[in-house]
Amino acid sequence: MDSFAARHGAWTAEQHDAAAEVAARIAEDGIGVVRFAFVDAHGVLRGKTLVAEEAVRLLDQGATATTTMVLKDLSGKTAFPVFAAGGGFPLPEMRGAADMVMLPDPSTFRVLPWAPHSGWVLCDLYLPDGRPMPLSSRGVLRAQTARLAARGLTYVAGIEIECHILAQPEGASADGRPATPHLLNPGFQYLTELRYDALDPLLERLRAALQALGLPLRTLEVEFGPSQIELTFAPATGLLPADQMILIRSAVKQTCRRHGAVATFMSRPRLPNVVSSGWHLHQSLRDASGVNVFAGTADGAGLSATGMAYLGGLLAHARAACAFTTPTINGYKRYRPLSNAPTRASWGRDNRGVMVRVLGRAGDAATRLENRAGEPAANPYLAMAAQIACGLDGIEAGRDPGPPSEAPYDDDDAPPLPRSLMEAIAALRDDACLNAAFGPAFIDYFARLKGAEIERFMAEVTEWEQAEYFDLL
Repeated sequence: MDSFAARHGAWTAEQHDAAAEVAARIAEDGIGVVRFAFVDAHGVLRGKTLVAEEAVRLLDQGATATTTMVLKDLSGKTAFPVFAAGGGFPLPEMRGAADMVMLPDPSTFRVLPWAPHSGWVLCDLYLPDGRPMPLSSRGVLRAQTARLAARGLTYVAGIEIECHILAQPEGASADGRPATPHLLNPGFQYLTELRYDALDPLLERLRAALQALGLPLRTLEVEFGPSQIELTFAPATGLLPADQMILIRSAVKQTCRRHGAVATFMSRPRLPNVVSSGWHLHQSLRDASGVNVFAGTADGAGLSATGMAYLGGLLAHARAACAFTTPTINGYKRYRPLSNAPTRASWGRDNRGVMVRVLGRAGDAATRLENRAGEPAANPYLAMAAQIACGLDGIEAGRDPGPPSEAPYDDDDAPPLPRSLMEAIAALRDDACLNAAFGPAFIDYFARLKGAEIERFMAEVTEWEQAEYFDLL
């Protein structure tokens, strides 16, 4: 039968071969269901669960889903008037909550170790006529990696991510809400072996799940804050590190929930003595022969001219790129002086207070840039796509990052990062580089989604307001 994938040239030969292997594995392993998943603009996994026979039938045909799934804010409400004239966006194919196609990428298939009856596969989004869905965040990253490929370059990224894990007590509070999770350790014992051992039963389950998924886990660490851990992973290329990031977060949250704990990648949850969680993105570029083009050949910054220009692009567009690296209101509460989180668009060699930390010496094949601005809840496809777009602008314009910052929290020559999501979205709308790279329609779409989130926040009466004003005024 003429499949959607074949009809529209959506798969490579390798993906066709992988689909056959997936179908065989589903049968051999007795898989009962397969989760067809895609990532929305917020980095949230959505999709459908299909019984095994139907999943095999639709591997190369795709499953339909309403286009409103890419139009929702984080409350689950559709942020665009899809039933009004025009629908609020320049895509007539999406008006009236029309369908789109979730086409699996069979190379991403996994069996979930915490639910071994379940297969899982990432999907790319298409319009019914075979055109890629222009609001697909995975598609946005694919377009930026294609720009690199046209230059004979490959994106390399390694993930270093923090989160909080808390015990989930049984029962509910007196008003019927779930009981408040409590801390698994008191914090402030960074890299202490006894603290790690206390968490070992749960961390061992996480290790086993992550490695069973084929994820390149390197370390599990007890971080500085209460109930805070860090996971690091070996570098990967192209779309793969973003795919891995999505799977990492899902695996950690689902494994913890099945074992009496709750994990959050929210940057600064309201916990006693909390320390904010970050996402440190290590990145470099390779040429066609596999050589790291960031590696310097002389002393100094330890970066090549290409690496310095890429760094210059990251700094020049840092304020706008924060809309993608820190896309939540809560994430901006992490940008605090003297906190190991950046407050300015600065760089330095092996300095944890700057936004971009340069790692590697002259001739070091592992030379890389560590962008420390990101929050762990960010959509990795959009965050990485923004890094590539800004870095390419730096290369094309020959941008000079200026001197390294020795005192990053006091460096008045370095522009301050946005203090809020509102500031970041305003900077994004004004940034010519990211508008050109992603297209004005996508930037407007993303800004409107985040605008809905901001409007809901601004309308909410917070506990701080109640405590500040109610009794005194």
